Amino acid sequence: MAGNTKLLMLVGAATPPGRLAAAVNFAAETAVTLADDIAVDVLNLAETLVDICDGSALEAYSATTRDAVGRLTSAGAVLIAAPVYRASYPGVLKNLLDIAPVEALHNKPVGILAMGGSPHHYLAVDTQLRPVLAWFGALVAPTAVYITGGDFNDGQLASESARADLTALTDTLVLLARQLDPAMLGPKPLAAKFT
Repeated sequence: MAGNTKLLMLVGAATPPGRLAAAVNFAAETAVTLADDIAVDVLNLAETLVDICDGSALEAYSATTRDAVGRLTSAGAVLIAAPVYRASYPGVLKNLLDIAPVEALHNKPVGILAMGGSPHHYLAVDTQLRPVLAWFGALVAPTAVYITGGDFNDGQLASESARADLTALTDTLVLLARQLDPAMLGPKPLAAKFT
């Protein structure tokens, strides 16, 4: 992965930064220690107001929205962090993905970090988000990381197993971004053929 290639950490929640953002910060710090040639960019949707998708062309949206889509598109790999809301991921994340063109994630390594109130919802985000990422033709890491409030102490990710899992996922994204040439992968996703 070239030194100017970004690993985007996308916090897909509308709530003020809290435990999920702290876990993403841990992943960002981990990425920098794994490889000094990684530029980490954190995009928190609670701090970046993305316009509501209305089907317009990207140019019709605000500069803030275009910038968010641009950061997603220019990243070499993406870690998507999302809380579980009503057995799925939040609307602010879906809204950004609805605006983003298929090229934004096509052939791009993507990892999923989900957080729920209890261990019982561990597949919710994974099973809801993977089909959307498949529509883009993203290269989704084979396994996701799921955390709960019990993995935190004083607002910081403290569970050794959660930290190890998140480190492994981050390492996987770095490995995929370094080893794969997106231009050599095909065919195009169906979404790119029919839009």
